[in-house]
Amino acid sequence: MSKKIRIGSRDSELALWQARLVENKLNALNYETEIVAVKSEGDLILDKPLYEMGITGIFTKTLDIAMLKKQVDIAVHSMKDVPTALPKGIVQKAVLKRANVHDILVFKENTLFLENPEATIATGSLRRKAQWLHRFPTHEVVNLRGNVNTRLQKLNDNNWNGAIFASAGLERIDKKPENHVVLDWMIPAPAQGAMVVVVNEDDSFSCEAVAKLNDQETDICTHIERQFLRVLEGGCTAPIGAFAHFEGNKIMFQGALFSLDGKQKISVSKAISETDFHEFGKQCAEEILSKGGAEIIKNITLKNK
Repeated sequence: MSKKIRIGSRDSELALWQARLVENKLNALNYETEIVAVKSEGDLILDKPLYEMGITGIFTKTLDIAMLKKQVDIAVHSMKDVPTALPKGIVQKAVLKRANVHDILVFKENTLFLENPEATIATGSLRRKAQWLHRFPTHEVVNLRGNVNTRLQKLNDNNWNGAIFASAGLERIDKKPENHVVLDWMIPAPAQGAMVVVVNEDDSFSCEAVAKLNDQETDICTHIERQFLRVLEGGCTAPIGAFAHFEGNKIMFQGALFSLDGKQKISVSKAISETDFHEFGKQCAEEILSKGGAEIIKNITLKNK
């Protein structure tokens, strides 16, 4: 059997770049493809923070529906946007080799404001907001939504000192400004910098094709991070950072949970053999919960009601 694989993608510049990367990789393996672009609810509603919209699946829901209706065969996502539990009938078949995991601060003129008690930073991410306030408790953090180009323009149009972006997204579409600093102290989102390809479970042809694109090390590391996230979330959206990486035959992990205002931080830092990774994320999350994380999650859940 042979067929044209229809690749579902959001219609933003970054999402289409990601879809074209997957298309090129499949074409190199002699598969015929086409890209089908759709606009998601997360792209359409720009006046609300993500965490007020029910962040889980906000950028993936439209493509999930298109896939289940057999309008597309596979979908390409920034993995950090994908819910830890996929809809029934949709399966993860490839995680591509990870790009830059760091967040960066894009600033306007200089970074002198980092030494001042008053400054305004923009981000639509709870995780970034909490970590920024943990480090700079007197700064103001304002909401910033939209695709990469929209957010860069909003930074230019507003009286803000800077805005926080994922480095990988800006690099992929060649929009990373020179006026930036790497926030190497900020723990990334689980699976940040990674791209995932999901497939209709009953589409054996596409499943077999996409599986050939999987990068095992990235797959393992993002499995740990997303397992950590899934155990901590418990149905609520919370400021959670997680990063796993290989050092030889060891996997190093750093994870943290923050209160919404950034005042509380509970973290874990561990290493494990690469053969023992399957429940590692869960074990690290349970340690966070036992050290006071359960109370933070409870408080966040009450505030979200």
